[in-house]
Amino acid sequence: MISQHSSTEIAVLMSGGLDSSILVGKFLREGRTVHPIYIRTGLFWQSGELPAVQAFLAAIATANLRPLKILELPLDDLYTDHWSLTGSGTPADDTPDEAVYLPGRNALLLVKAAVYCQLHGIGQLACAPLGSSPFEDASSEFFTEYQSAMNRGSSSPVVLLRPFGELHKEEVMRLGVGLPLELTFSCIHPVDGTHCGTCNKCFERKEAFRITGIEDKTVYTASRRTAVQVATKSTP
Repeated sequence: MISQHSSTEIAVLMSGGLDSSILVGKFLREGRTVHPIYIRTGLFWQSGELPAVQAFLAAIATANLRPLKILELPLDDLYTDHWSLTGSGTPADDTPDEAVYLPGRNALLLVKAAVYCQLHGIGQLACAPLGSSPFEDASSEFFTEYQSAMNRGSSSPVVLLRPFGELHKEEVMRLGVGLPLELTFSCIHPVDGTHCGTCNKCFERKEAFRITGIEDKTVYTASRRTAVQVATKSTP
């Protein structure tokens, strides 16, 4: 039986990164009741990503934050030997945004989260693609068409939202001021659960803090290694 929630309730598809984490914080500040959803796909970086999601939510928890819902969507039979599963050949910090594209990613994640919302009477599902995204499956047209397809035959329709769809990274980062952004996780090649500092997404993360002037408290493995090497060399 489908339970009915109030119109102030919204689900947010979280990845643990800056944008989706800031989106959760934004809705909580607006007094919305937020149902965070994380989809475990088995990709290489999720060992660092899920703990970050949990830590961030614990740090910003209010009475309006519902428990994190973890859904399973293993992709090992689909992506097989892709770098996102193996960690081999991960796009480096000098690669374009297009290098990190994962085939069907948004369609796969949205269908699982949307069906969950339909079954639980949550009328809105938001995720955090930016206006600067180069990917077609982050566009308003994709979301409109996907929403229409998903709601066919459903007695509990879900509205798909992309609140940051017209914003750029700097604008989104400004919305995150005051949130524990150091607890978010953006890396696609983590080392022992820590940001590697040299992948495409770590570069994007560093740039996000740089362009806004917000202090980056992230621990990067590459920076830590450099510091150790410098200390070693300076030791008599």
